[in-house]
Amino acid sequence: MGAGGPDEEDNRWPPWLKPLLGEHFFVQCKLHADSHKSECNMYCLDCMNGALCSLCLAHHKDHRYIQIRRSSYHDVIRVSEIQKYLDISGVQTYVINSAKVVFINERPQPRPGKGVTNTCEVCDRSLVDSFRFCSLGCKIVGTSKDFQKKKRHMAAMASDSEDSYSSSGHGKLNNKVQSFRPSTPPPTSVNYRTAKRRKGIPHRAPMGGLIIQY
Repeated sequence: MGAGGPDEEDNRWPPWLKPLLGEHFFVQCKLHADSHKSECNMYCLDCMNGALCSLCLAHHKDHRYIQIRRSSYHDVIRVSEIQKYLDISGVQTYVINSAKVVFINERPQPRPGKGVTNTCEVCDRSLVDSFRFCSLGCKIVGTSKDFQKKKRHMAAMASDSEDSYSSSGHGKLNNKVQSFRPSTPPPTSVNYRTAKRRKGIPHRAPMGGLIIQY
């Protein structure tokens, strides 16, 4: 493929990363189902042959492997482990059980909380500080050329829509609203009515000057 093709896009990441993102962990190991340590929460970066349990690691002594952990039913990896093999800059980190971790895949969020000023560029999940992504999966998507191209296209469409709104309908609407506002009555008519009401000699009550004698 030529420069900028799919092969170049894939070469930005280690070959084990995408298989890791699609793997299902914390299931029972088929090879060691009778053992109480048969939960699959390990992954070999060299073999990339699926989730492994702790007993499976006997066959991967000289390989690179990482342990997957869980937080609120979502898979996480400790920063101290993953940063040896992968650039995780821009990905939000969290402290869970006194250890700094990153989430493997995005976590759906209905809407950002009030006052949130920074969100994931891919899934719009609330973030803190200046992080760009909420997970490793979102970083892969958000840094792809296709996603960046789509993002620029949407921004251009939004800008064109705002320009069209402000230059046509919005300005005319303001003029129409102003034209329907009632004008202030001329001061002469107000003064005339006021003067007319106050003009004339006040009348006393008919019995005002009558003196009654007993």
